[in-house]
Amino acid sequence: MASIPLKPEYGPSLGRILAPRWRAASRTARAFVLVLCLALAALLLGAGLTLENAHYAHGGPAPFSFSYRDLYRAAPPPGAYVEVRRPRGGPLVDSFAVSPLPLPPYTGSPQAELLIYANAYIAALRRRLSDFRLLGEGKTRVNTVPGYDVLYTARVQARTMYGRDILLLPERHHPAAGVAIAMLSLPGAESQVTDPLLVGTTGVLELPIETFVIH
Repeated sequence: MASIPLKPEYGPSLGRILAPRWRAASRTARAFVLVLCLALAALLLGAGLTLENAHYAHGGPAPFSFSYRDLYRAAPPPGAYVEVRRPRGGPLVDSFAVSPLPLPPYTGSPQAELLIYANAYIAALRRRLSDFRLLGEGKTRVNTVPGYDVLYTARVQARTMYGRDILLLPERHHPAAGVAIAMLSLPGAESQVTDPLLVGTTGVLELPIETFVIH
């Protein structure tokens, strides 16, 4: 294929400048340059993949999906659908887990039933988590979908963590199930997160909440 001619004022192309040196180089030098170029390409590709968001989707009675970045899939707690956490190994800093929220048969409004469910949910947290301390609870929203906040501190892996769990039902007539989103964050891991209410509003846990969709 003929090369595109350059105007004289632009001078010789980079290929023409380097061609004599490439032909004069030894096989070892050429091999080294090729390996270096391949390593650089792999590094750039890996950096590009790191910058891309990862996605998770789940079906079932309350289908949901979310995106995340700088968090890593881990074996979920017993009964949970999924957990992503930071870091990949070592002591826990942040985690985002989603579990099923089954409702018994009911005749009232879904939000009223969610309040009843929250009482039993908090009692279960108190039994399961060490040094559990309830700091607040109340209505919240996740991308316009109404839910219920449970705010607390607890000892996890021998360290006090901020906890914020969100009980969420899909916006449809008389849903029979929803999901429980459990978020944990180590105090000081994010400078702007100074209490459990701020967990999920900034840092690595913000993206999963911002993109969380339940159907």
